[in-house]
Amino acid sequence: MSFADVLRAGEGFRLSEVDPDATPGFTGGKKEGEKALAAGTAELGELQELLFANKEHDPRSVLLVLQAMDTAGKGGIVRHVVGAVDPQGVHIHAFKKPTPEELAHDFLWRVERELPKPGYLGVFDRSHYEDVLIGRVRRLADAGELERRYGAILDFEERVAASGTVIVKCMLHISKEEQRARLAERLDRPDKYWKYNPGDLEERALWDDYQEAYQVAIERTSTATVPWHVIPANHKWYARLAVAELLANALRSLDQSWPPADFDVEEQRRALLATPASRA
Repeated sequence: MSFADVLRAGEGFRLSEVDPDATPGFTGGKKEGEKALAAGTAELGELQELLFANKEHDPRSVLLVLQAMDTAGKGGIVRHVVGAVDPQGVHIHAFKKPTPEELAHDFLWRVERELPKPGYLGVFDRSHYEDVLIGRVRRLADAGELERRYGAILDFEERVAASGTVIVKCMLHISKEEQRARLAERLDRPDKYWKYNPGDLEERALWDDYQEAYQVAIERTSTATVPWHVIPANHKWYARLAVAELLANALRSLDQSWPPADFDVEEQRRALLATPASRA
């Protein structure tokens, strides 16, 4: 089965039943996975170039939504998967704590502004889901407002998909034990101090609450048009491979061709041949 099939959160999905150490859809180990990733990102680069080449001819785009607990590997996905394609055709945005201006609008206002333009691959490093995850765990919104937001997200994503943007939603799922090991590594290595945030321990203390919040969010917003893909992420190589293949599938689904020349090719060939090859 494809990664899209085995990772899709369908009816009856339970996050607690997903093994963060598993590698569904792939039978090899790390060495084979890294080799497959290298081949996959090469194809991904070609598909993304095709998307960007059609930016003036095709209104469609692709949006990758990344959600995860701290240390789950979103940054690695951006570097090792998205980083393998032409950066001029990529728009990456990390949603942080809302600014006063953003808080003056509905929570989706700032998200609308960052959607990818035609021909672009957009990446949300965290996203509009923060408003139902943190909002629920930290009780920043009451039950009625959370219900409204789930509905607003469903309507928003259906509308964006209908406009021609293929949305790939990925939740990177690590274990609490793996997160502890990754946080410890950041404290052990001076070159990783900059990645450590003491506030991560406050969020870690709410682990079970976040797992419940993710369960509810996935249940409420995984649809046939815009499904969630929950990716076991204790093995970084596997998570990167899975996301690369999900992105490649999204780009393949566009079934694009190279755009035709908007000039007379033979006339330009003759004009080129008429120019001197070098200075005398």
